[in-house]
This record gives sequence, C-alpha cells and structure tokens, in this order.
Amino acid sequence: MLMLTPLFLFSLLGSAPSSDTATASHLLQPLAPDGFPTPAAWDAAEPIVFNADWQGKHSEPELETQVRLLWNADTLFLRYRAHYRVLTVFADADPSGRRNHLWDRDVVEVFLQPDPTYPGHYFEFEVSPNGYWIDLDIEHGERSDPKTGMKCRTHVDEKQKVWTAEIAIPLRSMAQHFDPSAVWRVNFFRVEGATEPRFYSSWRATNTPQPNFHVPTAFGKLRFLPAESK
Repeated sequence: MLMLTPLFLFSLLGSAPSSDTATASHLLQPLAPDGFPTPAAWDAAEPIVFNADWQGKHSEPELETQVRLLWNADTLFLRYRAHYRVLTVFADADPSGRRNHLWDRDVVEVFLQPDPTYPGHYFEFEVSPNGYWIDLDIEHGERSDPKTGMKCRTHVDEKQKVWTAEIAIPLRSMAQHFDPSAVWRVNFFRVEGATEPRFYSSWRATNTPQPNFHVPTAFGKLRFLPAESK
C-alpha cells in the first residue's frame, strides 16, 4: 500500500496541518425541502481534512475525516464525511434523538466559540452514525442543555465504509446578534472504537497527555466568507 506523509496527504486534499483557520462559505442556493443544503451546494465549501490523533500524531488515513461548512443569515451548516473500519453506536436515545454521553460511542464533534474574549464558554455539538445527537453549553467545564434547535441527518455507505453527517445549527442559538465579520473559534473532532484504546482524532491538536477535546486554547479560527468570496 502506498504510504503518504501527513503533509503530502493534507496538501492533496486542500488543508495543510499547519493551518489554523477554517472557513464557512456563504450559501446562496435555496435549501432543499428538508432544510439542508443541496448536494451540489457543498462543493463551494473548502474541505478541512484530518486523520491524526488528538496530539497530532499517529495518522490513520483509513479513518480520515473531512468537514465542510456553509452559512446563511439564519444557520450554520456542517457536513462531515468520515471513513470508518467498524461502527459502534448506542441503540437507544430520547424520542427526539438526543443522547447523553454520546461520546462514549462513535461520533463526529464540533466545538464552537462565538466570543473568543470569553474563553471559558463554548458550545459542543455531536452526531453519531445512526443519527443521534447532543448539544451542550460549556461554561467553565459545567455542561448544560442550550436547546439550540439543531437538526441533523446521517447516511452510512457500508460498501465504501464512509458515513456522513449533516448538521444545521441556528446561529441565534449561539450568538444573539450574529455578525458575519466576526472571527469565531472552532475545533473539529472524531471518536471511533468500542473500547480503549479508541481513536480520538482532531483538526487542531489539543496536546493533552490523555484524550481531551476540551482545550479552548487549542481552537482554531472560524471565518464566515462573504458572498463574493470563492
């Protein structure tokens, strides 16, 4: 099997590991009837790709994760495309699909911090391969339910061993007065595996001794591109 260095692999896919900035492209096309972007709309968003662990080590190309972001006046949209070996999910959740401790099974995650001047506060969103989800308001380590009204949908391609998750988050649930010129903070994560050692991967390395995604100082920047940007 051809082995690619992490730097070469990221260069091929459009996201170098040294980059600290993610971008969300402005969505101009109408949404599909289900309230998500059409498949073609995602092509306008620059992919973010990662396959290394939370320390930026031990790259696993077979467990590569790609993230694209779009936004409009009301909503931030994310689309994850995750290669997998074996999926492990919970069989139960609340009637709404919300599931506490979702991170104890396979998930994709995004941590969003609309106000970087308040580093102790951010939001966490997770989705599992079978469509369960959780949203959390993190205040200096304390978790609460922000009731953001997030929506998600998932699809598993067993032949290609890829699962996708699309997430729609109302912007007003995170920022009462959304300013698209503001720079948010963000990090993207993935967990796979039924038992330890599980594979904890991240876009921006948190560099903790043990797996820990809750390191706001490691978050990258998130910029909302204006409509004319490509």
